[in-house]
Amino acid sequence: MPLETPRRLVTELARRGYNAEREAVTLLARAHDPAAALDRTIESLPENALKLSAEHVRSILDGTSTGRPQTPQTTVSTGKDQSESDPSRHETSEDDEQVPVETKGSSESQLIRQSDRNPSPASIADDITGESTGTGEYKDFVAVFRDRYERLSRLLRGRVNHRPTNAVQQMPGGNDAALIGMVSDIRSTASGHWLIELEDTNGVFPCLVMKDRSIADLVDELLLDEIIAVDGTLSDDAGILFVDSLHFPDVPHTHHPTTADRHVQAALISDVHVGSQEFMDEAWSRFARWLHTDEAESVEYLLLAGDMVEGVGVYPEQDKELSIVDIYEQYEAFSERLKEIPGDMEIVMIPGNHDAVRLAEPQPAFDEELRDIMNAHDARITGNPSTVTVEGVSILMYHGVSLDEVIAELPEEKASYDHPHHAMYQLLKKRHIAPQYGGHTRLAPEKRDHLTIDEVPDIFHTGHVHKLGYGKYHNVLAINSGCWQEQTSFQKSVNIDPDHAYAPIVDLDTLSLTIRDFN
Repeated sequence: MPLETPRRLVTELARRGYNAEREAVTLLARAHDPAAALDRTIESLPENALKLSAEHVRSILDGTSTGRPQTPQTTVSTGKDQSESDPSRHETSEDDEQVPVETKGSSESQLIRQSDRNPSPASIADDITGESTGTGEYKDFVAVFRDRYERLSRLLRGRVNHRPTNAVQQMPGGNDAALIGMVSDIRSTASGHWLIELEDTNGVFPCLVMKDRSIADLVDELLLDEIIAVDGTLSDDAGILFVDSLHFPDVPHTHHPTTADRHVQAALISDVHVGSQEFMDEAWSRFARWLHTDEAESVEYLLLAGDMVEGVGVYPEQDKELSIVDIYEQYEAFSERLKEIPGDMEIVMIPGNHDAVRLAEPQPAFDEELRDIMNAHDARITGNPSTVTVEGVSILMYHGVSLDEVIAELPEEKASYDHPHHAMYQLLKKRHIAPQYGGHTRLAPEKRDHLTIDEVPDIFHTGHVHKLGYGKYHNVLAINSGCWQEQTSFQKSVNIDPDHAYAPIVDLDTLSLTIRDFN
């Protein structure tokens, strides 16, 4: 079998009784003929050698081998604390348990990381790839909203003794009643109260939230098409429900995340944007070199939440800001950047709105042609969104286009670009990736709503908005990981000041977070 991937190289080395430095595997994987390079390297090893060094592989590939491995020169990088970092990035919800530490990445370290293990393969759920059934017909739209209602209403039925709208319409005035429905309209009355129309599979019923009630603030968090529950009292003519309480599907306060049973870390990044003139090539290389150091020895997983490349025709006059104008050449350049990553890392990637996949969400994974281009690490490629389970820890990966919608619709204190994790909290509260239909977020009609958050994740990872933000919401660690692209003229025109070259590193055994700065 040809040895095209680092994982196969590691397996073959183990079969022959050898361990290898991580960099050694990476160098072999880059070779024109990895299998032949491996054979030559092993043949030249001394009889008593048990571990393949990166220096020895280099000597073989360069044709300078003397038959015995050389000891590499090493320097150790310990990193540097940044206590003066922007405090707004550390804002968390009231139930936060960990405050992330921001540190400086080691830009010049040459230390070759040594590792005798392979990460456990990640398992993937909720991937739309190959499962899309939507044809764009009216019945598909009806099916997806009906499925959304049924699944999210199940999360609310234990909180209210609800009845369908047609049954409530038959009740006498003055009775207590409860409804679970999709928000079909929100408007204020002449007196400043809020009228919310809730729709279920039987009809529509009006609900009134009085402006002087404590729950009136919750109306500011509502989006059209999300599922909520209300209870209260019917008016004397039973034509309207006066709301006493309002409930979101939400993450239970009692949620306890799962953690790994050993010390292992994952790097969570997004929005690399290779092909842009503003792609931060040197910062990426600093990050990649750091991954080879002893300081990063426990980082076994790299999770990329979309926008591997800059794409073509994504926004007006984008061609003026491209360093690579061909989309396939962009992915080839991205694949070269992947080769800088240690060869035995497990990599999981989902697409974003700049990538060459359909724009409507959920997005299927890259097609076979692009997968063949990005084969440097045998990365796991899945759809957007997907739930990836790593070492028992479930990570909901979503590129994040709907964050624009949430930030545009809700008050600044509820969601903003400066605090993207607050918008992520709203999606967790609504238990849906993209609650509102018909805005900037393109949604594909399917028989099943693939964007509901049925199971509470341990980590919620997004990108897209190019801002760094993190915190905990009901014990779910929410991370928006910034980008690897400096400000473009388009971003400047829409007042986006990106947070770039940061790498959030999560301890999967504790869910504590460290932010590495590679600027």
